[in-house]
Amino acid sequence: MLQFILRRLGLVIPTFIGITLLTFAFVHMIPGDPVLIMAGERGMSAERHAQLMAEMGLDKPLWEQYLHYINGVLHGDLGISLKSRIPVWDEFVPRFKATFELGFCAMLFAISVGIPVGVLAAVKRGSVFDHTAIGLSLTGYSMPIFWWGIMLIMLVSVQWDLTPVSGRISDSVFLDDSNPLTGFMLIDTLIWGEEGDFVDAVMHMVLPAIVLGTIPLAVIVRMTRSSMLEVLGEDYIRTARAKGLSRIRVIIVHALRNALLPVVTVIGLQVGIMLAGAILTETIFSWPGLGRWLIDALQRRDYPVVQGGVLLAATMIILVNLVVDLLYGVVNPRIRHNK
Repeated sequence: MLQFILRRLGLVIPTFIGITLLTFAFVHMIPGDPVLIMAGERGMSAERHAQLMAEMGLDKPLWEQYLHYINGVLHGDLGISLKSRIPVWDEFVPRFKATFELGFCAMLFAISVGIPVGVLAAVKRGSVFDHTAIGLSLTGYSMPIFWWGIMLIMLVSVQWDLTPVSGRISDSVFLDDSNPLTGFMLIDTLIWGEEGDFVDAVMHMVLPAIVLGTIPLAVIVRMTRSSMLEVLGEDYIRTARAKGLSRIRVIIVHALRNALLPVVTVIGLQVGIMLAGAILTETIFSWPGLGRWLIDALQRRDYPVVQGGVLLAATMIILVNLVVDLLYGVVNPRIRHNK
């Protein structure tokens, strides 16, 4: 087991270095002068332009900027935003909490709906329910997030007036943003908010979570169904049935336990997809998370924010997949012996 963990950790270091190098290179390949964009002075003098370039550290060669950036990362310093002059980490934390809360609710929705639907579709193979589940999962996987989000807003929020259109909380709800308890709106409104504030936060969460969780939901349904079909055809399942065990016990205790192994891996892979989908989802619903933050930074050519934000987001994905790999190795010992 120790060797398995060390092999997995050994892959993290080159991946981390590759991410920093690619992020730095791609960010600096974006056309546009960050000084002119940040300062908003299209007609500034050459002396003023050179002064701002020196202040922002953009007058140095790219290799020197990269080494300075890596040195800062290794010391826990991701730099300072060129626009706000606030440390990147201080800007990242509250937005990470907003995105994490949204992503957690979206994944909870996808798992709680996707696994039962996938199991039922496999058990009722060839039925109307099975064909419907397959069709809806294909639709959900291929549906553009921005179109799906806009349609839900028009129908649920505008036409039926059931949920708010945007944001994390209504303007009428007062919370001390300067000193939040946790930074997670659902928890803060439940502990600190007045009566009805928690429900308000939940209603703001419903549509963004459904939109962001639709693609993972579709993937989980299809993976659970195919994995269950494979397991249900195994000899030990037929043996369990021959012993007279109830159908529910065979499905839940014997079949589902083994069928969930590949599903766990898929769930880990969906984290990166959800983070990419969060960019569109947060833009549609004006959600103050990482997606909107990075898009705004890209438009401003705020190099430290983009580099630090992408690096931290990629680190989260690496850690999640590392945990999934380790859990998979614990649940299925054959994996850690074969790899």
